[in-house]
Amino acid sequence: MSTSPEALLPNRRLPGDLAMWWFILAEITLFSILILAFAITQRLQPALFAAGRQALDASMGLALTLSLLTSGLLVALAVTRVRQARAGVSALLLAALGSACVYVWLKLSEYAHLLALGLDVEHDTFFTLYWLLTGLHFLHVLLGLVIIAWMAVRAWRGGYHAGNCSGLESGALYWHMVDLVWVLLFPLVYLIGAGP
Repeated sequence: MSTSPEALLPNRRLPGDLAMWWFILAEITLFSILILAFAITQRLQPALFAAGRQALDASMGLALTLSLLTSGLLVALAVTRVRQARAGVSALLLAALGSACVYVWLKLSEYAHLLALGLDVEHDTFFTLYWLLTGLHFLHVLLGLVIIAWMAVRAWRGGYHAGNCSGLESGALYWHMVDLVWVLLFPLVYLIGAGP
């Protein structure tokens, strides 16, 4: 029996599929470039960005954040249940889907409100970047809804178990990436000014 330090370590593996990790890296890179563009432009046009931010409702941004984080927590709990061979995975995923749908409903309400005020993508630089950043994120949320729904159906059919949950982990990784991007967007777009 080997007593080397390597033999004593637990067998660790990267959760999910390697392809999903590469996809997430590419998406994080894209969002990082756009977030950096927003921050730099805000520094160059602080008054314009302050005025644009006044048209947004920070409490709406907080509600959007809470709905996404709740959904992410439920997805994480579903992964944990599969790893522990416990029941209730599909119910957790359906609850996560419901919470994500709250985000979609709130975001569509916000978009409709801004459009009614004439604050579309061509209004000014702030709203061009607002629509670009939040719109791209919204498309990722919609894809995430499809992924979560698929995972819920598969879990309901018994498609995941402790030895075979890579697909569930990959879907969860994608959804956590969507959460992470929003956690960065919320303060940047709704709260943080350029400073003095």
